Amino acid sequence: MALYENNIRLKGFVGKNAETRSTATGNTITVFSLATNSSYKDKQSGEWVSRTDWHRIATFGRFSDSAKELKQGDYVEVEGELRSSVYESEIDSNQPGLKRRSWEIRATQIRKLKRPASTGEYLSPENDAA
Repeated sequence: MALYENNIRLKGFVGKNAETRSTATGNTITVFSLATNSSYKDKQSGEWVSRTDWHRIATFGRFSDSAKELKQGDYVEVEGELRSSVYESEIDSNQPGLKRRSWEIRATQIRKLKRPASTGEYLSPENDAA
């Protein structure tokens, strides 16, 4: 049993076409955004509330080659590691050097999935047939 684990798996839709760049050392990196959606039923109103989260996905080396063909709207499953980095951001002159944290998924596997059929209705956890 591992003492520490950092694994993440997401399924969602690509937000815009993947972008590939080369680093100073000649390695390739492909970056794309992934939208995931979650919903819950508001106890007071009884209405379903939907929330979309956007994730930055970065791939390197051979994984970068397979990801560079991804287009906006592709349905994919991504596996990898959640990584954070801290950088200084200057929002205004009164707060120079404000530290910010960004998050990204370093993908180690990307699978393009068959796009689900749109039924036009929401499947709640109570009536989800899967």
